[in-house]
Amino acid sequence: MSMLPVADALGKVLAGVAPLGSEQVSVAAAHGRVLAEDVASRLTQPPADVSAMDGYAVRAEDVAKTPVDLEQIGESAAGDGFDGTVGSGQAARIFTGAPVPPGADAIVIQEDTESDGTRITVKKTVAAGRYIRPAGLDFKVGDVLLPAGRLVSARDISLASAMNIPWLRVVRKPRIAILSTGNELVMPGEPLGRNQIISSNSLGLGALVTAMGGEPINLGIAGDTAESLKSFLEGVKSADMLVTIGGASVGDYDLVKTVLGEEGLDITFSTVAMRPGKPLIFGRIHGCPMLGLPGNPVSAGVTSVLFLRPAIEVMLGLNRGHRPPEAAVLGRDLDANDHRQDYLRSKLTIGDSGDLTVTPFERQDSSMLALFAAADCLAIRPPNAAPAKAGDRIEIIRLEWSTVGI
Repeated sequence: MSMLPVADALGKVLAGVAPLGSEQVSVAAAHGRVLAEDVASRLTQPPADVSAMDGYAVRAEDVAKTPVDLEQIGESAAGDGFDGTVGSGQAARIFTGAPVPPGADAIVIQEDTESDGTRITVKKTVAAGRYIRPAGLDFKVGDVLLPAGRLVSARDISLASAMNIPWLRVVRKPRIAILSTGNELVMPGEPLGRNQIISSNSLGLGALVTAMGGEPINLGIAGDTAESLKSFLEGVKSADMLVTIGGASVGDYDLVKTVLGEEGLDITFSTVAMRPGKPLIFGRIHGCPMLGLPGNPVSAGVTSVLFLRPAIEVMLGLNRGHRPPEAAVLGRDLDANDHRQDYLRSKLTIGDSGDLTVTPFERQDSSMLALFAAADCLAIRPPNAAPAKAGDRIEIIRLEWSTVGI
């Protein structure tokens, strides 16, 4: 198969996944989840006219001219309202959030009064409605305040609780099965044999899945044999997507396409015109979408950001798969690009002019995880791009990007 442009490859990946079903969770556990249905209030807030200040509930016509003395006939506190009616020449002590007694239509703040315990002197005029929060000021029964598809933030948790909603129906977390391949790999902390390396990709990828609102399923490390690779496929049955790491290229030990093909893998594409990340596979196996990432650490990281992250968003119903890149001012000169779209690991700063400035690292070797971890974003160089100068504008994709709301 010929190399696909990045945009075409992304379009095929997003077309190959779909929003998932839903589940019910407590409102306290809904942070960072995506609402599967509209949420309407079960009550009116405030439920009655309430005071916005500490002071006295009065009739505005009684304080049209001040100073004036009024009889204090009772007290209204939050959770313990005054049952009487405020009549002519009367006032009721009231506290913030307390219901306004019948007959009263304004609040005189306590700073504008003097009191001897039974009578008060009002020193300042107030108009009708002053310092009163009317019933339903915030919301009313039946108001849809949290629409389906919304990412639940901490503020939304407070709002849903105030709406008297104890449970929320949210989109189920995508279950992403992650399978590393290669005889050379061992997990962190395990004895490191001759010519072996640490399997870093699977743990980083699992963290990205979690940050995006998914549930990673680490299947482990398959060896470079057909039997070993096939033995791990049982774990795919409970997954919404299989992600393999390594074995996607064309070497003698790159078995993913061959072995999974024997198991029914239907490949949509297997190479993308990008750097890093050219040997990228997408297809379906046993009805499950499959994304085969390169084994090179940075290549796996970049392709997971560009393809897996938006795929998870589609599964969550966030509809952000084609999020447009940002623009920044280039911090150094760049040479012309070749026929592959380049993603340069870069730092972001605020320039002297206040503009967002992006400076690609001088070295872009796809094995260098330390630079990838130090990067803030990927600077995008389109295929066959002409040389660029410092000060030119360039598109970027930020690397820090999760579903967590505040």
